[in-house]
Amino acid sequence: MKFSWRPIILPGDKKAIAFLLAIIALGIAAFHLLGDDSTVATTSLPSDSTAVHRTYSHGFQRQQAYVYDEPQPKAERFFFDPNTADSTQLLLLGLQPYQVKNIYRYRARGGVYRQPSDFAQLYGLTQKQYRELEPYIRISPDYRPAAETVADSTPAPRDTTLYPLKLQAGERISLNTADSTALRKIPGVGHYYARQIERRRRQLGGFASADQLSEIDGLPEEVREYVEVDASEVKRMNVNQLTLNELKRHPYINFYQARAICDYRRLRGPLSSIDDLRLMKEFTDDDLRRLAPYIEF
Repeated sequence: MKFSWRPIILPGDKKAIAFLLAIIALGIAAFHLLGDDSTVATTSLPSDSTAVHRTYSHGFQRQQAYVYDEPQPKAERFFFDPNTADSTQLLLLGLQPYQVKNIYRYRARGGVYRQPSDFAQLYGLTQKQYRELEPYIRISPDYRPAAETVADSTPAPRDTTLYPLKLQAGERISLNTADSTALRKIPGVGHYYARQIERRRRQLGGFASADQLSEIDGLPEEVREYVEVDASEVKRMNVNQLTLNELKRHPYINFYQARAICDYRRLRGPLSSIDDLRLMKEFTDDDLRRLAPYIEF
């Protein structure tokens, strides 16, 4: 007897098989709709975006990459003050972030842009950029030097004590009575020469002649044109009353001459005239000529 095997399908199994077949059919349909592995669905991105670009195959993430094809935004042009412009304005002008940072650092250290050309010193700024930006740079008057604000077209009054007005041609002052301020009115005479003139005047007891100014080293000869001398104002010294030390203090009497005078008084008595001095070998005619206005008997 020959037996054959046949599967026995129950009524409930038919429904399960039909369900499985339906699932398979849907899967095949989905495969054809989504495409094979070579078909890639790409998320749409703006052409100038730097966002992540993801690709998918059959609903699964396969790769990611960064898109750098975004063009730089076009620089705007508007008036700005580099001393006060904020980062937003500076970036809109087309400056790079590091340049904006340098501007902020410069201003934080007390730096000031006083003129448009100062902005050209910005690191990384090209000549082309500067030429484009220069017409739009506006420096506020608040950042101009303070000296320009307080400058007065009228010159300050001259301090005649420190800087006396000089004498004009034909004007003269008294050489024996003028003080330091008056002496500095003479062209060519400053603080130093005024002190030297006063010092020489005290030593002599006054000037008997303007030619005596030549005894001051370096004093310009032109000074004599602006002085007048009154010989009556000279203080004379009595050679019969002064001691040796007092006599030799005078610029025209040296130690040996002073000693000769004292010896003469001790041996012969008081001097009566300048002729007594001519008897002394210590005095020359030039010595007596210079000394004559300063002695009395």
